[in-house]
Order: sequence, then structure tokens, then C-alpha cells
Amino acid sequence: MRTSVLWLNDYLDRPADATEQAAALTSAGLPLDGDGVADNGEHWQEIETTSNRGDCLCHVGMAREVAAVTGRAVRMPKAALPATQGDAAASVRVKNHEPALCPRYTARVIRGVKVGPSPEWLQRRLIAIGQIPRNNVVDATNFVLFELGQPTHVFDLATLAGGEIHVRRAKDGEAFLPLGADAKEVKLTTNDLVIADRDRPVALAGVKGGALASVGDTTTDLVLEAATFDAVSVRNTSRRHGIASDSSYRFERNVHAAEIDAAADRLAALILEIAGGTLEAGVVADGAPLPPSRAIALRPARARQILGFDVSTARMVELLDTLGFSPRVTGSGASEVIETIAPARRVDVEREIDLIEEICRLNGLDAVPVADTLAIRVPRRNPIERGTRDVKDLLVGMGFVETITHSLVAEKAAEAFLPAGATVLRVDDERAGGEPALRPSVVTSLLRVRRHNEDQGLAQLRLFEFASAFHHAGGTHIERPTLALVADAPTDARDSHGGQGAFRLMRGVVERVLYMVAPHRARVEFVPAPSARSWLAASAHVVVDGAEIGIVGVMDQRVLKAHGLEKPTAAAELELRGLFAHYPPENAAVELPAFPAADRDISAIVAEAVAYGDIESTIRGLGLADLESVSFVTTFRGKQIGDAKKSVSLRLVFRKPDGTMKSEEADASVARAIDALRSKLGAEIRS
Repeated sequence: MRTSVLWLNDYLDRPADATEQAAALTSAGLPLDGDGVADNGEHWQEIETTSNRGDCLCHVGMAREVAAVTGRAVRMPKAALPATQGDAAASVRVKNHEPALCPRYTARVIRGVKVGPSPEWLQRRLIAIGQIPRNNVVDATNFVLFELGQPTHVFDLATLAGGEIHVRRAKDGEAFLPLGADAKEVKLTTNDLVIADRDRPVALAGVKGGALASVGDTTTDLVLEAATFDAVSVRNTSRRHGIASDSSYRFERNVHAAEIDAAADRLAALILEIAGGTLEAGVVADGAPLPPSRAIALRPARARQILGFDVSTARMVELLDTLGFSPRVTGSGASEVIETIAPARRVDVEREIDLIEEICRLNGLDAVPVADTLAIRVPRRNPIERGTRDVKDLLVGMGFVETITHSLVAEKAAEAFLPAGATVLRVDDERAGGEPALRPSVVTSLLRVRRHNEDQGLAQLRLFEFASAFHHAGGTHIERPTLALVADAPTDARDSHGGQGAFRLMRGVVERVLYMVAPHRARVEFVPAPSARSWLAASAHVVVDGAEIGIVGVMDQRVLKAHGLEKPTAAAELELRGLFAHYPPENAAVELPAFPAADRDISAIVAEAVAYGDIESTIRGLGLADLESVSFVTTFRGKQIGDAKKSVSLRLVFRKPDGTMKSEEADASVARAIDALRSKLGAEIRS
């Protein structure tokens, strides 16, 4: 907010120079952000405001803050309206069709004005803050805007078809020509709120006036608009059409409906003073009822407890009274309460803690005690954060690079990754451009990164990202926190076995991750699922203790091609939150065995369709005595075995807890295992 030092002093009982104004506002949480000298030689200052302090976007608002900090009093501008003639309701009719988007709309009528240059004092005030004077009527609206923070607008009554004003939504494709020498006609949508006469829009509500009903040199009769509009609606319309104004900037930060009348009185009085004319009687208004005043109670004892230093109840009352909260003390001692009524302009103050914040900043942040030492307690690290960090470190150690990608993708890219029966979630925002879909899998984002790096000449790359995936199913929005991984096939596996090499690499990575985050006693399985995901040509479900937590597989060539890639690529998508909740896993230490083990290898030729898990479960299901472990060794395929068959080698380890395992005992158990593999799986035993 750009302020004029002289203009701000108009509202203080005694003037403050530029340095004092800046210091007071900075101590109140409104820091100086630059200053300079205007074309007319007056000193201006740029004051930084937060988005919830729309009440400070004017000189009276800034003067109120300076007064509260320095002990001054605020002198509010007067608006003495002369006698009226006629009836405004007979000259203009107002119909508010959208009270939710326009809580209150008011119109007043002044006839017989003479449009011309503004008086020198008014031009000087506007020039001091970088504004360009136009004419006495338009300058009056700008003056009230920067004085009280209430945007207003003035129409030429003669140009309003039917003498009607309608606050309505625009028709789809309806044309509107904004004010401005270089303005271009825009096409509106039904999401835009407009001020229209009987036939056409004459203003874009809260954003910009229209050229077709603007005040010109020949204008004699005026309609004065003072209204308020929904902040989100104004912001969306402003961004949709790329039109911004000082008015939209303020409406986007909320203007309360109860503030309208005072600003309208001030505008009417000012126009009558500098442009002449006669004010017609009455205010033509339409909208929702004014919201009730907000009563907020403050416990002084509670305020002192939170602030950490002593502030007297009288000082609290003084500060709140300066800000217009009408404080009143009730009770005494521990039951003492300051009852307040929040001014309508202070839409940011809703609770007791907000009042405590006001007292703190206006009493002076330098009064807050600063201890030489601070006692801290180091909390236990969050298991999800710790697990995530450790997995990241592990993956980086295995040659992976972490990415941070945008959650929006093109719809075509999203559809290829949708789970069965799910639909894409879309963002209804023009800024999304050609990528309005929330990604159903982070893998699509990683492939995009992979393509970019390939274009830059990087031949080999492994990527991972912890991020959420989204889709819509069963009438609800679903968000899945996932770990996504993408890796090229190893350089020695790009030819005939490229896909297999990529899969083996990714499976090994997933196993290593699960070895870290899952208990060692957990049963980890990779269950074949050739058609589980359309974006995978071959895949397996990752199952931990019977619960599916993700999938790993080789990317489908069509999906790779759509992303501009050709090399065999493996991908995995894991949901680790359940395992992270108990991270690090409790893995009890066990005593080292006292006696040696006996191990035996079995090589069984089975049909290609037989999974290793079937072989292992068949052996474990026998309940062999002293069987300590069953582990995979290797798989062999070749002409010696025949088509559609494979030779699976595994190792059985036997160990007795109370003595040395004898060879004949181990051999007897192995014989039982071989018989079971032959009878149940049709295996041929090679050794």
C-alpha cells in the first residue's frame, strides 16, 4: 500500500513525520518497503501489508495503526450530505440476482453535475501516491478508495438502458468492453459476475468498470455504486481475464457489507462539493441481510499468560479502544473479562487469541521478553519421516536420483495409469493449461523426467520419488502416498534379455527396501500378475505377510513410446505407510547356533507356469524335522530341458538345536521333499 505522508496526517490529531510513521507501522507488523518523492514533491512510503489486513489498504486504516502505537487520536473524515430532492428509486431500479456473490449492492443518484478538472488539493493527494487525475467525478471515487479502502464506481445514468441495474452472472460468450484507452473486448463466462443494465454488462463486478456506461465530459446525471463482492469470485474473474485493478485488489481481501454506507456518504458529499448537482433522496439497495456483529470476550489473565509478560487491563482496553473494538470490562480478579465488539472492517479478528495478537503487536514486540537460555526437549522422531529418510538414503546409495515433480499431468498421460474402474481427477483452473489431471501414478512423472534427461544425453538413469497419486472411484476422491521407482535395464541386458534384466534389477531394489522397513520375520512374496496394470507388460504384486503393498514390473512398450522412450525400463510403485508406522521394525537378536548345519541342494525341472513360491510352499508344508530355511539359488532355461520348462535350484538348510545334524537325517528329509515335488508339481529332479 502506497501512502502519502501528508495525506495520512490528515487523519491524526497531531502530525507524524515520515520516520515516525514508518517506525510505528513497522512495530505494528506493517513494515516499510520503500519510499520516495512524488512528481509534486511530496514524500510517499510503500507499506507492506498481509493478505488478511484489507482494512489497512487505505490512509484511514494506516492512520488508525499509527494512532494505536503512538498514543494519538484518529480524526475521521466528515460526510455532511445536503438536502435531497426527488426519489432515487424512481430514477434507477436495482435487482441483485446473486446475493451469495454480492452480499450488498447500493445505488444513489446525483443529477446536474458538471464534469471537469478536480480541485488542486484533490489532484495533489492522488499524484502523491502515483495516481493520474482524470476528472472530478472519477477522482472522487479514487480518493474515497485510498482514503477509506472502499471501492466505488460511478455510471452515467443516461447510458443505463431502462434505468435498471442487475447484479447477475454473465451469459456464456457475452461481450464486455472494459474501461481504458487500450482495453480490448473480452468474452465472459457464466462464472463471471457482472453489473448489467437491461440489455448488457456495464461493469465486471468488483474488477473493472465498462466503457459503455462510463462518465464523460457531457455526463450530467450519475449513479453512485457502493457494494461488496465475494473475494474468491473477484479473484477468479480477475485472473480468468487478466484484468486487475485497485478495486479488485481490495475486494480480494474482503470488504465488509457494513462498511459500504459510510463510504457512499463520503463519495456523495465529495462529488456534490467539487462537481455540484443535487442528491436524490434514498438509497436503492438489494442483497442479503447484514451479518450480526461479532462479540469476542478476552480474559486479561489468559492474555498475560500467553504473552509471557505483564500488560495491565487498562492498557489492553486502551489499545483495543483505539482500534475500534469498543472494549468493556466486566468482573474482577480471576474472573475479569474484556467484552468487545469487532469492527466490521476487521474480518481477520474472530477469536480471543486474535485479540491477544492485537495487544501484543500494538504494545510493541520489543516488550516480549527474550530469555538467555531456552529449555528444549528433543521429541522422538516420527517413524514415517524417519523411515522415509532412511529409504531415500538407501536408494541414493543404490544409484537412484530423487525427483520432485508436479502432481498435474496431461489427461492422456493420466488415463494410461488409471486403476480398473477409476476415473481421472481434474483441476478446474485455467492455469493448469494442457495438464489439468491429478496423476493416478507418480511413475508417469518419472518417465517424463527420464525423457528429459535422455534428451540431454544421459544414457543410464534410476529415479525415485515419494509423492501422492490420485484417482476417483466409488464416488470418492482417493489419494495414495506412494514410493515410485523407475530404472533402465542394466547396460549388459539391453539385447534379448533387456526386459528380464530390468525386472531383476527392480525386484532386487524392492527386496532391499523391504528388508530395511519390514520385520525380518515377515514373509515377502512377489505374486505374478501379468495383467494387473495396463502400463506394465509383465508384473508381480508385492505382498508382505499376506497384504499387497505395491507392484513391480516392466513398462509396456506403448506407454514408453507415448513418453518418448524406447529402452527396456522397469518400474515399481509401493505403499509403505503401513510399514513405516512401526519403523524401525523390531528385529529381536537371536543367539548364534551352537551346532553346524547340513545343507542340501535340489534342482527340479518344472513347467514354466510353476512359480518358485509353489515349490517352496510344497516343501515347507511337509513339516520336515529341523528344517531351518529354504532359499532360491538360480533358474536355468535351455535346450537341454525343453520348451516351456525351467530348472529351479534351491537350497535346504537343516540344523538340530541340541546336536550335530547327521547326513542320513538330512538325506531322509530331502528324499521326502523330492517325492512331494514329483507328486504334487510333476517335477523331474536333476540332482
